[in-house]
Amino acid sequence: MRLTILGGGGFRVPLVYGALLRDRGEGRITSVTLYDVDAGRLSAVGRVLADQAAGVADAPAVTATTDLDQALRGADFVFSAIRVGGLAGRAADERVALAEGVLGQETVGAGGIAYGLRTVPVATAIARRVAALAPDAWVINFTNPAGLVTEAMGRVLGDRVIGICDSPVGLARRVARTLGADPATARVDYAGLNHLGWLTGLYVAGRDRLPRLLGDPGLLGSFEEGRLFGAEWLASLGVIPNEYLHYYYFNRETVDAYRSARHTRGAFLRDQQAGFYAEVGGAGEPGPGAASAAWHRTLAEREATYMAANRDAAGLGERDDADVESGGYEKVALALMRAIAHDEKATLILNVRNRSTLPVLDGDAVVEVVCTVDANGARPLAAGALPGHALGLVTAVKAVERAVLAAAESGARADAVKAFALHPLVDSVAVARRLVDGYAAAHRGLAHLRG
Repeated sequence: MRLTILGGGGFRVPLVYGALLRDRGEGRITSVTLYDVDAGRLSAVGRVLADQAAGVADAPAVTATTDLDQALRGADFVFSAIRVGGLAGRAADERVALAEGVLGQETVGAGGIAYGLRTVPVATAIARRVAALAPDAWVINFTNPAGLVTEAMGRVLGDRVIGICDSPVGLARRVARTLGADPATARVDYAGLNHLGWLTGLYVAGRDRLPRLLGDPGLLGSFEEGRLFGAEWLASLGVIPNEYLHYYYFNRETVDAYRSARHTRGAFLRDQQAGFYAEVGGAGEPGPGAASAAWHRTLAEREATYMAANRDAAGLGERDDADVESGGYEKVALALMRAIAHDEKATLILNVRNRSTLPVLDGDAVVEVVCTVDANGARPLAAGALPGHALGLVTAVKAVERAVLAAAESGARADAVKAFALHPLVDSVAVARRLVDGYAAAHRGLAHLRG
């Protein structure tokens, strides 16, 4: 089978390739095509992948191209992990928002809206090329904002595009381990939108163990989300929120932490990865293993500093070793591909069309819920009931996502202002108008929105 990775020069591509190298099952991926608009980044990542494949029998063959059509033809699966505007764009998103005193995170609040406005048109165009050149391919979307982009691509590709994220996986794993359960066998109830979801149940041998966790302040304070949100607040909520809900529940403190930080997250990653690509992609061939070693050093620093501003706002120190382990989106992607390609039934938390899973939303709204997957694709399972406070946020943020989709299609300034003004973390229509002007000035692709 052939896998095409869009954004093939991206920093996390070696995670996906590493998962493919570890997959020794029948019918595995044998060919990987990397597509990127930046040939230099493709070259650097190609060197890391070559180091990974050294000494591995039957490692998937890797080719690279800057031609999208060439990359798509013949693909069985398409993994989309593009970043429109690069990390410089993310840093600009943060800067414009913080100047107005609101959050600029890449998927939450004003920053997420700006990122969505410039990403949706590109993702939609890609979906049309997939439909034309690889109509039987399945698209696995990791491009952020993942739920919004999956919904945009789904308007072209239907159910053949499925969104993935590693945050729910990491949360479920940490809660299971806190309760002494095996994450591989525990069953979870989880529902919401991408980066806006809640764990509502964790079942071991048919019994929900979450009430035990919520009733024990010591246990609640022993894992990352418990330390981040505080045991008292989690007990009050009655559910365990995804880490990204910290931006909502402690917004003022997080914005203050971002504004006082030496670098925003986007600016840190921009500078860090620029150093990595310069080191690995420079003139001359690095010695055996050198590219991979540089990548691993950079990855370790990246993971250790993840959500640092939020931990600062909560008065926490560095991440525990157990929390540094990523949620494993590459493992989710591999499990998803195997389930579809080989009809190996799997249960995964994915971004898919709602159908009737969350009754407060229409059937076409993309939600992040527990799904069963087989050769026919992903189907959402009945979700545990979300409390009213969660449903309120879900409906409000889905309205914002729909407004972003409308603005991306129309190109109208009024539609863009509406998208910003409706978000719960943007506190004024006047601020929304200034945000639109700021992003129009910062991004050439949004210049048409300037007032």
